[in-house]
Amino acid sequence: MPFSHHSHSGEFCPSHAQNTLEQVIQTAILQGMQVFCLSEHMPRSTEDLYEEEIEAGVTASSLVLNEENYYRTAIQLREKYASQIKILIGFESEWIQSDTSLELIQDSLSRYPWEFFIGSVHHLHGIPIDWSRALYSKARDISGGTDERMFEDYFDIQLEMLQKLKPMIVGHFDLIRLHSDSPNFSDGGLQKWPGVWQRVTRNLKYIASYGGILELNSAALRKGLATPYPAPEICQEFLALDGRFCFSDDSHGIAQVGAMYKEMLDYVEEQGIPKLYFLELAPEGTNEGLDPRFPRTLVNSCSLEEVKKMAYWR
Repeated sequence: MPFSHHSHSGEFCPSHAQNTLEQVIQTAILQGMQVFCLSEHMPRSTEDLYEEEIEAGVTASSLVLNEENYYRTAIQLREKYASQIKILIGFESEWIQSDTSLELIQDSLSRYPWEFFIGSVHHLHGIPIDWSRALYSKARDISGGTDERMFEDYFDIQLEMLQKLKPMIVGHFDLIRLHSDSPNFSDGGLQKWPGVWQRVTRNLKYIASYGGILELNSAALRKGLATPYPAPEICQEFLALDGRFCFSDDSHGIAQVGAMYKEMLDYVEEQGIPKLYFLELAPEGTNEGLDPRFPRTLVNSCSLEEVKKMAYWR
């Protein structure tokens, strides 16, 4: 699939990514990507820094400066490679402490004319749940000690994020399963927990109601899970709501650009997803976007059969 809506580089995400932003874009071009969305992480508050960032001397103010450098570099690289690839410039939001996160996201949105952002949840009870099994377990203890209770808390926080932000792209919807006891839901799936499944369907209905796009994220595959995010039962529920899906590699360096996309294409076919959506920019000076926050950003689509015939796969 020659589209990705989620990417990072070591230049602007040094704590857990590699390579420069230009190297990442060059790799996407070499692979034959048509649309590649840039989505470095937004600035966070001091209390939400990772240990590696604190040790490296990162501060809240340095993250704001990092965002400025990222945006300026992204504009320059888009112009440089305009004849070879379509690039959209956005960021991945962080929903950690409700009031603080909302303020930080609004600050980011006000600083630059972004073209989209990804709405993601990486933290629960202020703890990063995808960083390690140990940190996941720490957050789970706060939730009550079981995956079931933790999943309920996660999807409640996710709904809060969705309602406050209405993100165009919803990132790794079920990231919570990465370090859980049964990440592939081999013990009966989420529906075995009525409270969790009610929250999942509630969130999916809300995303569908405002036209949000659920990303199919290959990071789950390269991290050892059996399926991409989201899991099959979630895909089927969203399909029943006429929900929209897009592709993302969630790359953190050149080695992960387009990683496991053949498996992703197989997954789309297995799930019966008939079409895939992607973002584009309207011509300069036009105002055709569906989201007033991003007036130039258009949502387009192509059928699965069209995708399978694309030169990217050859």
